[in-house]
Amino acid sequence: MSLFGDGLEKAVQKEFTRPAPKSAGAQMRYLVKQLGGTKAVAQMLRISQRTVERYVKDQIKKPRADLAARLEREVKARWQPEIRAKARAKAASTGGIVIDTRARMGYTAPIGSTDQDRIRHLTVALPPQYAARLFDAQEQGASDNELQEIAAEGLKEVYFQDGGRRAGSLDEVRFTDVEHLEFEL
Repeated sequence: MSLFGDGLEKAVQKEFTRPAPKSAGAQMRYLVKQLGGTKAVAQMLRISQRTVERYVKDQIKKPRADLAARLEREVKARWQPEIRAKARAKAASTGGIVIDTRARMGYTAPIGSTDQDRIRHLTVALPPQYAARLFDAQEQGASDNELQEIAAEGLKEVYFQDGGRRAGSLDEVRFTDVEHLEFEL
Protein backbone atom coordinates (compact mmCIF):
# COMPACT_ATOMS: atom_id res chain seq x y z
CA MET A 1 0.00 0.00 0.00
CA SER A 2 1.18 3.48 0.75
CA LEU A 3 1.79 6.03 3.47
CA PHE A 4 -1.68 7.60 3.20
CA GLY A 5 -3.46 4.31 2.48
CA ASP A 6 -1.76 2.58 5.41
CA GLY A 7 -2.59 5.55 7.65
CA LEU A 8 -6.27 5.27 6.77
CA GLU A 9 -6.21 1.51 7.43
CA LYS A 10 -4.58 1.98 10.85
CA ALA A 11 -7.22 4.55 11.79
CA VAL A 12 -10.00 2.10 10.92
CA GLN A 13 -8.22 -0.74 12.75
CA LYS A 14 -8.18 1.31 15.95
CA GLU A 15 -11.98 0.97 15.96
CA PHE A 16 -11.87 -2.84 16.25
CA THR A 17 -13.77 -4.18 19.26
CA ARG A 18 -11.70 -7.36 19.59
CA PRO A 19 -8.02 -7.92 18.88
CA ALA A 20 -7.13 -9.88 15.76
CA PRO A 21 -5.59 -13.36 16.23
CA LYS A 22 -1.92 -13.13 17.20
CA SER A 23 -0.41 -16.62 16.85
CA ALA A 24 0.37 -18.04 13.42
CA GLY A 25 -1.92 -21.04 14.01
CA ALA A 26 -4.88 -18.87 15.03
CA GLN A 27 -4.30 -16.53 12.08
CA MET A 28 -4.10 -19.46 9.68
CA ARG A 29 -7.29 -21.05 11.09
CA TYR A 30 -9.08 -17.71 10.72
CA LEU A 31 -8.01 -17.38 7.06
CA VAL A 32 -8.99 -20.98 6.31
CA LYS A 33 -12.44 -20.28 7.73
CA GLN A 34 -12.77 -17.01 5.80
CA LEU A 35 -11.57 -18.37 2.45
CA GLY A 36 -13.21 -21.78 2.77
CA GLY A 37 -10.20 -24.06 2.61
CA THR A 38 -6.49 -24.56 2.90
CA LYS A 39 -5.86 -24.48 -0.85
CA ALA A 40 -7.14 -20.90 -1.22
CA VAL A 41 -5.05 -19.75 1.75
CA ALA A 42 -1.96 -21.47 0.35
CA GLN A 43 -2.38 -19.73 -3.01
CA MET A 44 -2.96 -16.36 -1.39
CA LEU A 45 0.09 -16.61 0.88
CA ARG A 46 2.25 -18.29 -1.81
CA ILE A 47 3.06 -21.35 0.30
CA SER A 48 2.16 -25.04 -0.03
CA GLN A 49 -1.19 -26.40 1.06
CA ARG A 50 0.60 -28.87 3.34
CA THR A 51 2.35 -25.99 5.12
CA VAL A 52 -1.01 -24.33 5.75
CA GLU A 53 -2.35 -27.59 7.19
CA ARG A 54 0.66 -27.87 9.50
CA TYR A 55 0.09 -24.31 10.81
CA VAL A 56 -3.61 -25.08 11.36
CA LYS A 57 -2.67 -28.14 13.46
CA ASP A 58 0.00 -26.12 15.34
CA GLN A 59 2.77 -28.39 14.06
CA ILE A 60 4.58 -25.24 12.93
CA LYS A 61 4.40 -22.31 15.32
CA LYS A 62 6.86 -19.66 14.11
CA PRO A 63 6.66 -18.46 10.49
CA ARG A 64 9.56 -16.77 8.75
CA ALA A 65 9.46 -12.97 8.81
CA ASP A 66 8.08 -12.41 5.29
CA LEU A 67 5.30 -14.98 5.77
CA ALA A 68 4.45 -13.56 9.20
CA ALA A 69 4.04 -10.09 7.68
CA ARG A 70 1.83 -11.37 4.83
CA LEU A 71 -0.22 -13.43 7.26
CA GLU A 72 -0.82 -10.50 9.62
CA ARG A 73 -1.67 -8.16 6.73
CA GLU A 74 -4.22 -10.59 5.25
CA VAL A 75 -5.87 -11.28 8.63
CA LYS A 76 -6.17 -7.56 9.47
CA ALA A 77 -7.58 -6.84 6.01
CA ARG A 78 -10.44 -9.27 6.70
CA TRP A 79 -10.91 -8.77 10.45
CA GLN A 80 -14.27 -7.38 11.62
CA PRO A 81 -15.60 -6.11 8.27
CA GLU A 82 -18.84 -4.77 9.79
CA ILE A 83 -16.97 -2.70 12.41
CA ARG A 84 -14.68 -1.42 9.64
CA ALA A 85 -17.68 -0.42 7.50
CA LYS A 86 -19.44 1.32 10.40
CA ALA A 87 -16.30 3.30 11.29
CA ARG A 88 -15.87 4.47 7.69
CA ALA A 89 -19.55 5.36 7.38
CA LYS A 90 -19.51 7.34 10.63
CA ALA A 91 -16.39 9.27 9.59
CA ALA A 92 -17.86 9.95 6.14
CA SER A 93 -21.26 11.10 7.40
CA THR A 94 -20.89 12.81 10.77
CA GLY A 95 -17.51 12.39 12.45
CA GLY A 96 -14.96 13.48 9.91
CA ILE A 97 -11.31 12.52 10.23
CA VAL A 98 -8.37 14.07 12.07
CA ILE A 99 -5.05 14.25 10.27
CA ASP A 100 -1.86 14.66 12.28
CA THR A 101 1.14 15.30 10.07
CA ARG A 102 4.61 16.70 10.15
CA ALA A 103 5.44 17.48 6.57
CA ARG A 104 7.04 19.95 4.24
CA MET A 105 4.14 21.71 2.59
CA GLY A 106 4.06 24.20 -0.22
CA TYR A 107 1.33 26.07 -1.99
CA THR A 108 0.66 28.12 -5.05
CA ALA A 109 -0.16 31.72 -4.19
CA PRO A 110 -0.38 35.03 -6.03
CA ILE A 111 2.73 37.05 -6.85
CA GLY A 112 3.96 39.10 -3.94
CA SER A 113 3.34 36.50 -1.25
CA THR A 114 5.71 33.81 -0.09
CA ASP A 115 4.97 30.32 -1.34
CA GLN A 116 8.18 28.69 -0.18
CA ASP A 117 7.86 25.16 1.17
CA ARG A 118 8.37 24.77 4.90
CA ILE A 119 7.93 22.07 7.49
CA ARG A 120 4.67 22.28 9.41
CA HIS A 121 3.28 20.12 12.18
CA LEU A 122 -0.49 20.16 11.79
CA THR A 123 -3.29 18.41 13.64
CA VAL A 124 -6.46 19.31 11.80
CA ALA A 125 -10.00 17.90 11.89
CA LEU A 126 -11.19 17.49 8.31
CA PRO A 127 -14.94 17.61 7.66
CA PRO A 128 -16.87 14.41 6.80
CA GLN A 129 -16.88 15.08 3.04
CA TYR A 130 -13.08 14.74 2.96
CA ALA A 131 -13.22 11.52 4.99
CA ALA A 132 -15.77 10.20 2.50
CA ARG A 133 -13.59 11.20 -0.45
CA LEU A 134 -10.50 9.60 1.12
CA PHE A 135 -12.26 6.31 1.88
CA ASP A 136 -14.01 6.20 -1.53
CA ALA A 137 -10.73 6.82 -3.33
CA GLN A 138 -9.00 4.17 -1.23
CA GLU A 139 -11.69 1.59 -2.03
CA GLN A 140 -11.35 2.36 -5.73
CA GLY A 141 -7.62 1.67 -5.54
CA ALA A 142 -6.36 5.25 -5.68
CA SER A 143 -2.63 5.81 -5.59
CA ASP A 144 -0.83 7.45 -2.69
CA ASN A 145 -0.55 10.66 -4.74
CA GLU A 146 -4.31 10.83 -5.23
CA LEU A 147 -4.97 10.32 -1.51
CA GLN A 148 -2.31 12.93 -0.78
CA GLU A 149 -4.05 15.45 -3.07
CA ILE A 150 -7.41 14.92 -1.33
CA ALA A 151 -5.82 15.40 2.11
CA ALA A 152 -3.96 18.50 0.88
CA GLU A 153 -7.20 19.93 -0.50
CA GLY A 154 -8.86 19.38 2.89
CA LEU A 155 -5.97 21.10 4.68
CA LYS A 156 -6.18 23.98 2.22
CA GLU A 157 -9.86 24.54 3.00
CA VAL A 158 -9.77 23.98 6.76
CA TYR A 159 -6.33 25.17 7.85
CA PHE A 160 -4.97 27.57 5.25
CA GLN A 161 -8.23 29.23 4.17
CA ASP A 162 -10.09 28.72 7.46
CA GLY A 163 -13.36 27.94 5.69
CA GLY A 164 -13.10 30.94 3.36
CA ARG A 165 -12.17 33.56 5.97
CA ARG A 166 -8.57 34.02 4.82
CA ALA A 167 -6.13 33.27 1.98
CA GLY A 168 -8.93 33.28 -0.58
CA SER A 169 -6.49 33.57 -3.47
CA LEU A 170 -4.58 30.43 -2.48
CA ASP A 171 -4.65 28.09 -5.47
CA GLU A 172 -3.13 24.79 -4.42
CA VAL A 173 -1.58 23.17 -1.34
CA ARG A 174 0.78 20.23 -1.77
CA PHE A 175 2.81 17.85 0.36
CA THR A 176 6.41 17.80 -0.80
CA ASP A 177 7.91 15.65 1.96
CA VAL A 178 6.06 13.76 4.71
CA GLU A 179 7.95 12.92 7.92
CA HIS A 180 4.96 11.74 10.00
CA LEU A 181 1.34 10.99 9.14
CA GLU A 182 -1.47 9.62 11.27
CA PHE A 183 -5.24 9.60 10.89
CA GLU A 184 -7.80 9.37 13.70
CA LEU A 185 -11.51 8.70 13.31
